[in-house]
Amino acid sequence: VILVGDRKDSATYVRNKKKACESVGIKSLEVRLAEDCSEEQVLKSISCFNDDPSIHGILVQLPLPSHMDEQNILNAVSIEKDVDGFHPLNIGRLAMRGREPLFVPCTPKGCIELLHRYNVEIKGKRAVVIGRSNIVGMPAALLLQREDATVSIIHSRTKNPEEITREADIIIAAVGKPNMVRGSWIKPGAVIIDVGINPVDDPNAPRGYRLVGDVCYEEACQIASAITPVPGGVGPMTIAMLLSNTLISAKRIHNFE
Repeated sequence: VILVGDRKDSATYVRNKKKACESVGIKSLEVRLAEDCSEEQVLKSISCFNDDPSIHGILVQLPLPSHMDEQNILNAVSIEKDVDGFHPLNIGRLAMRGREPLFVPCTPKGCIELLHRYNVEIKGKRAVVIGRSNIVGMPAALLLQREDATVSIIHSRTKNPEEITREADIIIAAVGKPNMVRGSWIKPGAVIIDVGINPVDDPNAPRGYRLVGDVCYEEACQIASAITPVPGGVGPMTIAMLLSNTLISAKRIHNFE
């Protein structure tokens, strides 16, 4: 893991990833760089890991400081070690029929895995993805399409987001707006995966804030047939998929079926 700067949320994610690696016997290394370090320093760390045959997965913790070119840095990660699945070639293969990416981005992969594990039918269903980020929304929509769902993507310019969402059998919300999706947006019996994790002020909480999703849980849980909690739903799945991708990478490098 390469961690640049000292964002609290990023440090928490890295700590959780490290813990998960320990629990399954994956060795994890961490490079911490200062907020004001140069892009060259980050690229140098990536290059060292690219060249090290004992490393099977490289992860640059996002977001990066604003003076860095995120695209340039992510492109520098060897595609064989891109366990985050953000390399443009991996995303391109994901988008094309009949092509297989080396890795699928962890959060969307975790969302689909949840649907599979709970036997939620995807084929032929109407799915709505709220948000179109490169990290979650866009690859989630591509994966749902691969599973033969009919997919709509809702974003900041969408007219009538409520009406479109109300037709969905499956909703994946990944927009970063607390409680944006209300009960009135949801079709009875829909399945909801809430990727959002937003701090909202709460004077009664020990830290002065609590975490909520993009979906208003109290309203949604009375209408949906299934919904992921925040925190504790998608987050642990993302980390599990990261470990899974790292294992896939190690097997591939050692030609181990």
